[in-house]
Amino acid sequence: MPSKVLIIEDNPTVVELTRLYLERDGHKVLAAADGVQGLRLAHEAVPDLIVLDLMLPRMDGMTVCQKLREAHRATPVLMLTARDQLDDKLAGFQSGADDYLVKPFSVKELEARLHALIKRVHHFGDGAVLQVADLSFNQQTLQASRAGMPLELNPTQRKLLELLMKSSPAVVKRDRLEELIWGDLPPDNDVLRTHIYSLRNIIDRSFEKKLLHTVHGVGYRLSDT
Repeated sequence: MPSKVLIIEDNPTVVELTRLYLERDGHKVLAAADGVQGLRLAHEAVPDLIVLDLMLPRMDGMTVCQKLREAHRATPVLMLTARDQLDDKLAGFQSGADDYLVKPFSVKELEARLHALIKRVHHFGDGAVLQVADLSFNQQTLQASRAGMPLELNPTQRKLLELLMKSSPAVVKRDRLEELIWGDLPPDNDVLRTHIYSLRNIIDRSFEKKLLHTVHGVGYRLSDT
């Protein structure tokens, strides 16, 4: 399905190669060369997906992502960076990014990750409200709350929560989560772990009763026991 993709990247070679590949597949591509212009276009053009470089002039990628989430923009964000350390990835996900691609990368891999993100956004549940203890998730409105308090989740966090809630209280294996979220192109092991870390901070940090549990060597489960 053709989508509108916003590329916020100051390297013109990366922009043009990505643009040519995506437009060949029928996608509409917009581009911005700095963070300020990119943030403005993200609000004005309302893209289906954003490709966001971490190191940008005028406003860095993490700040752009944070400002989008603060404005309640749930547009999926794929962050591009030359940094491959766990702390860098964690900071990116905490700023609101949905996926992370390390430079240099192949355009083919970029396109596969973009398609996975778009599919993830357009294929949420069937409208039922899922409930685990005082945690609820409305699959129609995509709103999550705990003890009546709204929770701000990005698309990847919402999908993780939905999968874990549907399986609760059973354990969902790591490789099963990766397959359901990223399909045939799973990221490295740190990516799922950092998303789980961020999700745990959102749903459990302010509450004495912890719901998201790690089953070491196996996977994760949501349960109040």
